[in-house]
Amino acid sequence: MDFLIYSIEDDKDIALIINKTLSKQGYDIRTFYDAKSFFQAFEQTKPNMILLDMMLPDMSGQEILKKIRANSLYDDIEIIIISANHMIMDKVDGFDLGADDYIEKPFDLLELMSRVQAKARRHKKNKITIGNFTIDFEKRACTINDEEIQLTTKEYEILALLCKNRGKVISRDDIFEQIWNTDQILESRTVDMHIKSIRAKLKENKDLIKTIYSVGYKINL
Repeated sequence: MDFLIYSIEDDKDIALIINKTLSKQGYDIRTFYDAKSFFQAFEQTKPNMILLDMMLPDMSGQEILKKIRANSLYDDIEIIIISANHMIMDKVDGFDLGADDYIEKPFDLLELMSRVQAKARRHKKNKITIGNFTIDFEKRACTINDEEIQLTTKEYEILALLCKNRGKVISRDDIFEQIWNTDQILESRTVDMHIKSIRAKLKENKDLIKTIYSVGYKINL
């Protein structure tokens, strides 16, 4: 399962339970016992989800949450607070700071799996990642190594169409009809020129778009 989870939990027994439970479900989960080790890993690889304990030895969960949500590039990272604080204001504060969900300790393992699976399903519907390339359909944005690619509206729509149909060949006529909302025959190289521009902006990922001779294009998996 191509879904990376970072679990930040200083209680090693709870951390082990979380890790084993979600690993068995096929998730790539990495455990951290403090904020320092978490941020060292975070700088190298961004996760799809963070399971965040609020009581840590070197930094509070609130501070971690604020730091991550301060950067809009990380808005798509799902953050689930797992906390022993049961006060309603603690939950409200967590959501106000940008948490996506809140699970109280002690928690039921089935509830944990259910919450994680629900967020993972929603996340996967909204974006596709191929290598270091990600397209976020909700934000209408594409990134390479977390850096946004500047695409025109039509370029984004063509790339989104190909990504949503990845592995399938989309003809030039179908691309033109769906993106320009017309079946009128215009300049035959209109689509080709847009594809050329997209490839240039994809740089080292230009081979993601494969040309199927005399037919159209598809996304290489």
